[in-house]
Amino acid sequence: MAYWLFKSEPDAFSWEKLKSKGKDGQEWDGVRNYAARNNMRLMKIGDKGFFYHSNEGKEVVGIAEVCALAHPDSTADNPTWECVDIRAVVDIPKPMNLDDIKADPKLAEMILVKNSRLSVQPVTDEEYFYICKKCGLDNPPKSP
Repeated sequence: MAYWLFKSEPDAFSWEKLKSKGKDGQEWDGVRNYAARNNMRLMKIGDKGFFYHSNEGKEVVGIAEVCALAHPDSTADNPTWECVDIRAVVDIPKPMNLDDIKADPKLAEMILVKNSRLSVQPVTDEEYFYICKKCGLDNPPKSP
C-alpha cells in the first residue's frame, strides 16, 4: 500500500476547493521540487493521502485519492515537471495539527516532522492509520 501527504496553503488551494471539484478532482500542479515530483511519479490510481493545510492552520484536514497518474503539469513551461490529479474522499472529523503531530512520539520519524517543507511526501502505513484513528476515522479509506 502507498499513502501520501499533499500540502497546500488554504488561501491558494483549500480542502473545500478540492471538494468542490467533485469526482474529476484537480491537477496537483505547480510543484517545482524534484523530490515531490518523484513522489508523484510513484503514485498509483486509488492511492490515498492526507490533505494538509500549510502556513494557516497547519493541520491534516481531509483524505484525498489519486485519480490520474503522473502527467505533464499544465502550468509548467518545462516538460520536466509532472503532477497527478487528486480528488477529495473524506473530511477528517478532528483535524490534527502540526504541533500535535510533532509532540507524538509515534510520529517522530514522519517526514512532515523531519522535512516539513516537502510539499508531496510519503506517509507510512503505520503513520496513516495512526493519524486516522487519532482524528476520529475508525474505518479510514485504504490504498489499493
